[in-house]
Amino acid sequence: MTITVHEALTSSPWAGQSPPTSAEGWLARAAEVAGILAVDAVQRDREQAVPTAEVQLLKDAGLVTLLGPVEHGGAGQSWETAYRVIREIASGDGSIGQLIGYHYLWAWAVRLVGTPEQIAAVEELYTTENLFFGGAVNPRDNDLTITEDGDELVYNGRKSFSTGSKVSDLTVLEGVLEGTEKHIFAIVPSQQDGIVFHDDWDNLGQRLTESGGVTITDVRIPWASAAGYVDKEHVELTYGTLNLPTIQLIFSNFYLGIAQGGLKTATAYTRDNTRAWPYGGDDKAQARDEWYLLEGYGRLQSQLWAAEALADDAAREISALLHAEREALTPEQRGHAAVRIAAVKQLATDVALEVGTKIYELTGARATSNKVGLDLFWRNARTHTLHDPVAYKRREVGAFALLGELPEPTWYT
Repeated sequence: MTITVHEALTSSPWAGQSPPTSAEGWLARAAEVAGILAVDAVQRDREQAVPTAEVQLLKDAGLVTLLGPVEHGGAGQSWETAYRVIREIASGDGSIGQLIGYHYLWAWAVRLVGTPEQIAAVEELYTTENLFFGGAVNPRDNDLTITEDGDELVYNGRKSFSTGSKVSDLTVLEGVLEGTEKHIFAIVPSQQDGIVFHDDWDNLGQRLTESGGVTITDVRIPWASAAGYVDKEHVELTYGTLNLPTIQLIFSNFYLGIAQGGLKTATAYTRDNTRAWPYGGDDKAQARDEWYLLEGYGRLQSQLWAAEALADDAAREISALLHAEREALTPEQRGHAAVRIAAVKQLATDVALEVGTKIYELTGARATSNKVGLDLFWRNARTHTLHDPVAYKRREVGAFALLGELPEPTWYT
């Protein structure tokens, strides 16, 4: 599509259409959304406006409830499909790819750690009302404390990062119960007096993710809403440790989507604008016929295809685990999925950064113009690939290859 985000909200491109009923249909819908996002992605990045319209576009397209239960109006699709949707959306706008990816994780979080009753209530709520999730979770910082007040828990503190929370309907909070080592997750309304967003996200890339800080003041939940707690004690399942490999593969897929978008934008520029080099000894009439450009694009495309194939294979593996009975998951199954995803993460990081850099050599000096906006892809990839050191992902894969060791569950593995 060649309409902008705001035009899409006015024209309602899917009004009157039945929602897709297959994975292929949902991927086609995601491609339509990506096409809309790509039209003015550079302009919206420069403006860094709050992405309220972009989130509404995701809602209107039906993508917010992709994983929601069919009985409540959701699409009932698998994580295998969700990962490809994330990648597709990120090819149009890396920031929005991150937002939808984080939303899927937080919408699934109740399945990861909640009780059956909590799962049923949260999934019915967000699916029937088409609600969008954000999360104020940063496990490296013990900056959110929880106190007991009778039958309630009270959250107070500050989080340095709260991706998507400002444009969300529901926010996932995480903190430590005072005087204990108990981490407690809770889902609360995002728009309330006790949650104040700092509007301080002003980073190099992923500028529309609303990942700034947030202050939490006296946000209360009943003990009964503490995710996974029964009689104030947490019910431990290996299944709950899938949250980290799940989100690491989310990262990988929006990195690959960013690379897709960069490659698509660069090849279009080369075809239409790059001038042939007249001093190479094998002069061509058009740049598109020059051997070094064909070789360069061929190498980047091959690397991207290889990374996508590995990502899709890892998605099939973890999707099967995520949709299986929670009690059936073994530590070995979890560990094997995690190490495969660690391999995807390092490869996706390398490919995204390589594409973001190399496309300048293949488009030419005039492509550095700000109006072309090729910087968007490198900035987005460079920013989020620093989320956690990729060197540790290489180490995890090396320990598996050399020693047969599987990654132990932590906040980052």
